[in-house]
Amino acid sequence: MSAPQATRTTALHAGAWWLWALGLATAASRTTNPLLLGLLVGVAGYAVAARRTDAPWARSYGAFVKLGLVVIVIRLVFAFFLGSPIPGTHTLVTLPEVPLPDWAKGVRIGGRVTAEGMVFALYDGLKLATLLICVGAANALANPARLLKSLPGALYEAGVAVVVAMTFAPNLVADVQRLRAARRLRGRPDRGFKALLQVGLPVLEGALERSVALAAAMDARGYGRSAQVPPAVRRLTSVLTLGGLLGVCAGTYGLLGDTGGGYGLPLLLAGLAAALAGLWLGGRRSVRSRYRPERWGTRAWLVAGSGMAVAALMIWANDYAPAALHPPAVPLTTPVLPLWPAVSVLVGLLPAFVAPLPASTDRAGSRAASRERRRTSDVDPCTKEPTP
Repeated sequence: MSAPQATRTTALHAGAWWLWALGLATAASRTTNPLLLGLLVGVAGYAVAARRTDAPWARSYGAFVKLGLVVIVIRLVFAFFLGSPIPGTHTLVTLPEVPLPDWAKGVRIGGRVTAEGMVFALYDGLKLATLLICVGAANALANPARLLKSLPGALYEAGVAVVVAMTFAPNLVADVQRLRAARRLRGRPDRGFKALLQVGLPVLEGALERSVALAAAMDARGYGRSAQVPPAVRRLTSVLTLGGLLGVCAGTYGLLGDTGGGYGLPLLLAGLAAALAGLWLGGRRSVRSRYRPERWGTRAWLVAGSGMAVAALMIWANDYAPAALHPPAVPLTTPVLPLWPAVSVLVGLLPAFVAPLPASTDRAGSRAASRERRRTSDVDPCTKEPTP
């Protein structure tokens, strides 16, 4: 099935990208094998490179990768100076230990740094970094405005706040890159603390201007209006929504934990059903209309299903290959790449082939130029009026 060019009608549903990324993140939470985690990062990066657009919010993937590297460094620094609960026999260095009072038992600063403790910290930090990179892939691929458009009416107000928060960082990164490029063109330094201070004020001004424009647009569109519903319906909506969300949290914890696989899935499904019923009832308060609602087509099912399949196969792999998914730090062993879990991760590459191709900026510009040429060709150059 060849992928078509992305248009307003063929563009992939934004929720499909988020389900795909959450599936990869769930798979990352089920393993500490650095080879599998690196493979997950490669799958997410390849999909982003193949299907990312030129929009400002699509440039945030690099920032999430850098944030993941910072998380790994911080985890290693903490393990180096504050020690690790993992015992080890391979001593790397012995730091001067700071004496602490009796109420701080179990906490130490300095002391013996072992290779086993550092390896355990590396595995732990790499897992958290992979989770962040998967979320960054969803931010780079899913259009926040289209995602907000698809939210249920009960979540519209909260969704606006989430989308504004999600788009703040990408827009901030785009503003910083634009202002640094302008400084380079003017022959001014664009690196260093002084340059950062000089760029900060225009960036803050642009953020405030966007906030004022967003507030004016929301006010012009009647944001915040709600319809009257009976009190009994409001109470039932609150019970179903809160109970469903608690069930989703408990079921997710059971699926992500090592011992809760038996009750996790039924509780998650029951919580999802209750939460969806509560959201449907809560949507009766919303008086907003939908113009050109987002369509969930076959390609959206394939993209979302690939992420869910990666998560399900990785959860299943914890039953038949737990040692390969969790290589021990004590004793030190070289991690190996298990065959079937690796094949399961590669299922996540499906969106890079079935999702619609992003619209090219050059093609869009050429189409606009051709339209302009056709329009001007129908005008008499002497009278400046349309030719008959």
